[in-house]
Amino acid sequence: MKELRIHGRGGQGSLVFAELLAVALFEENKYSFAFPVLAGGTRRGAPVAAMVRIDDKEVTLTDKVTTPDYIVVQDITIADTVDVYEGLKEGGYVIINSHDKEYSPDRKYNLKGRDDVKVYMVDANKIAMEAIGRPIVNTALLGAFAKVTGAVSMEAIEKTIKSRMDSDIADKNIRAARDAYNAIDV
Repeated sequence: MKELRIHGRGGQGSLVFAELLAVALFEENKYSFAFPVLAGGTRRGAPVAAMVRIDDKEVTLTDKVTTPDYIVVQDITIADTVDVYEGLKEGGYVIINSHDKEYSPDRKYNLKGRDDVKVYMVDANKIAMEAIGRPIVNTALLGAFAKVTGAVSMEAIEKTIKSRMDSDIADKNIRAARDAYNAIDV
């Protein structure tokens, strides 16, 4: 089983990211379980986290993800108050929404001493603004997740977005997912 933790702020679509991923995984005959952890309630801007478990067999574990294989950070400023990397497994993957082109393990990213971690940076804010017209980064980061992990295909993501959103909004979100997918070098 693989586990993902998504860190964001209320209103950024962390839970929607998790739900879309769970449905896309189902499209590929995988099992998943997606759920929120609302540390700051549901208030816009409050720190939130969403969790996803991914497996080839039924997922029955429903408690909080404490040792994720993957972490997605939608807003790096959360790292000032929340240990977003807590419990990250050795050899884990981190995707950070940042305008920085390259990762460096400084205080901002707080990953000093974790040379085993693979970190990918993507400017999901810019991609979302260009594709959607708003800085809602969940679908862009979903595309980045697909590219980095290979856990789900872009085809399944696109099909899921089309099935869950009105066509004009879906097209914009698919563009954001594709643009982020193409922006990542693995």
